[in-house]
Amino acid sequence: MQRPTPAPRATGRPRSAAANAAILAATRAALVELGWSGLTLGDVAARAGVAKTTLYRRWAGKNELVVDAVAELFDELRLPDRGSLAADIEGVVLQFAAILDRPEAKSGLMAVVSESTRDEALRARIRTSIVDRQKRLVLEGRARAQARGELPPENDPGAAAHTVDLIFDMVAGAVVHRTLVSAEPVTEDWAHGFAQVLLQGLTGRPAH
Repeated sequence: MQRPTPAPRATGRPRSAAANAAILAATRAALVELGWSGLTLGDVAARAGVAKTTLYRRWAGKNELVVDAVAELFDELRLPDRGSLAADIEGVVLQFAAILDRPEAKSGLMAVVSESTRDEALRARIRTSIVDRQKRLVLEGRARAQARGELPPENDPGAAAHTVDLIFDMVAGAVVHRTLVSAEPVTEDWAHGFAQVLLQGLTGRPAH
């Protein structure tokens, strides 16, 4: 009995994860080339090689798309193990500043933050896609410092979560203000001084 001929494997435009990656990369490229005001979903679709309807199935509009494109950049952040909490903080601060200095991150983040002042749903998406995802760095750094004996354990989950929020706000707020508002460089000396100030608040003693 003759076996049926296998159906040909489908080819064509990328789908699912591959399509998402292509769309987000195309969004960042469009931000650099066209800026926020010039970016359109049609241009992004053409750059990514997908139908415009593909974008609308995944994102409600340009704001949400740009948030996710910028969020993917911040997912590149890693907490380096440099031997001490102070040095670890300096390392992640320098990485964070380097990402913010990239044209696609700079223009995209400033644009969606501005738009979010009039859009509560967009603010929620920024919190979920960027802020909450990057709090992993604080959790990782605190656990590592506690294992080294640099920070005491926190037995109250509510207090621990509050501390995580405060640390994240201080680090992110300081670096964003320095790079995007004041337009000043985040140098190694600045990162070192910032880590000293932050750790004096966390431990009650100067960092070494």
